Amino acid sequence: MKVLFLNPPSYMGFDGGAGARYQARREVRSFWYPAWLAYAAGLVKDSLLVDAPPEEMDLERVVHAGKSFDMLVIHTSTPTIKNDCTVAEKFKESCPGILIGFVGPHDITLPLETLQSSKAIDFVCTGEFDYTIAEIAQGKAFQETNGVAYLREGKLIRTPDRPLIADLDALPFVTDVYARDLKIENYYIGYLDHPYLAIYAGRGCAARCTFCLWPQTIGGRTYRTRSAGNVYEELAHAKKILPQVKEFFFDDDTFTGNLPRAEEIARKIAPLGVKWSANARANVPYKTLKVMKDSGLRVLVVGFESGNQHILNNIKKGIVVEEAKKFVKAAKELGILIHGTFILGLPGETRETIEETIRFAKEIDPYSLQVSLAAPYPGTELYRQALKEGWIPGEQDGLVEDGIQTAALSYSHLPKEEIFEAVERFYRRFYLRPRPVLRILKDMLSDRQVFSRRIREGREFFSFMAKRKEVTE
Repeated sequence: MKVLFLNPPSYMGFDGGAGARYQARREVRSFWYPAWLAYAAGLVKDSLLVDAPPEEMDLERVVHAGKSFDMLVIHTSTPTIKNDCTVAEKFKESCPGILIGFVGPHDITLPLETLQSSKAIDFVCTGEFDYTIAEIAQGKAFQETNGVAYLREGKLIRTPDRPLIADLDALPFVTDVYARDLKIENYYIGYLDHPYLAIYAGRGCAARCTFCLWPQTIGGRTYRTRSAGNVYEELAHAKKILPQVKEFFFDDDTFTGNLPRAEEIARKIAPLGVKWSANARANVPYKTLKVMKDSGLRVLVVGFESGNQHILNNIKKGIVVEEAKKFVKAAKELGILIHGTFILGLPGETRETIEETIRFAKEIDPYSLQVSLAAPYPGTELYRQALKEGWIPGEQDGLVEDGIQTAALSYSHLPKEEIFEAVERFYRRFYLRPRPVLRILKDMLSDRQVFSRRIREGREFFSFMAKRKEVTE
């Protein structure tokens, strides 16, 4: 079958995709690569990957593009499921014979609920879907394919789970699909040089963070890795076919989850002379940081989450605040930039801990930061805990409103309205200080392209903050 892999069109100013880690509108308009769909698309001959949001494709254009395909694979998520069902239904109206499957963490966690969301959905995948989709595309029946759920006479039929992929080197290079189907100039993240390119050097994460969606649903709680040689070959290949790329980003849940291997990859790719960045935990030792810096590392994206140790313990972060401070100090000494991510509203949060986290962020002073709200996604330990404790208000519908992330958790001592408001206060108290302002000005004055980009991002940021206020009114 000819297969169309689709990240559906945006709605209500939503600039994220189902495959993105932050499934809501960003403070600054950003686009992540649809990597999960791209890996699967690489296994299917004559497939096409359409990433509608960065292409600004509306539903009509997307449906028209899919008229010649036999199967449609939609990457869905909890915030986007209603919109994705609408997309599926429009495809069924236009192409009645098309086979439609949903993939992603939402349907892995809630297969029956997903199938019942729309009659247009023929099947869902219940785990990593790369080989599941490939087998169905080759004509294999649902009942003969592991990792599938579907309805028969209104009853859920679920085939045996498919084991996690052990040999990641066997997957095709995702960069070939990017080069074939995507315009990489459409993808940009505020703290990465543009254009950037995202790949995975491994899947899964051994950490036990209660809130993190991906390891608890699709990636698994072990860190499965590609060989250093395989990673080197893809980057060398990408340099040839996509010479305009200025930075490579390893989007592994935690690239530094295996320190010896992180060093091995760094040494292996050093001769390529590429600039690269990665996700990391706040406990990487100086020795490993230096090896990575010497091989071209520019930025580490680090989930600090909170500056309060009690909260970190509650979410099983496995990080000590003092350890995080030493890590940042070491990174700065080596000239590695840190983009810190923080979450407000996690279990144990109080007015005092919010202030503590803001002080912590100002003390470690990362190059840039993102502040989000605790999001209890179905399938996570945080979601189960929130249901048990009654932290999810009964009147709340979903995790996103008008494309804006909402405060999904509310406590007797700290209502969700206060948690939501604290995000803007955090941003203002961090960025409206001399040091961050001077950093931004220095960057702007050093490069004309960066100057234009920061002006655009500034406008988008304040527009976003104004939109957040509308959501609460």
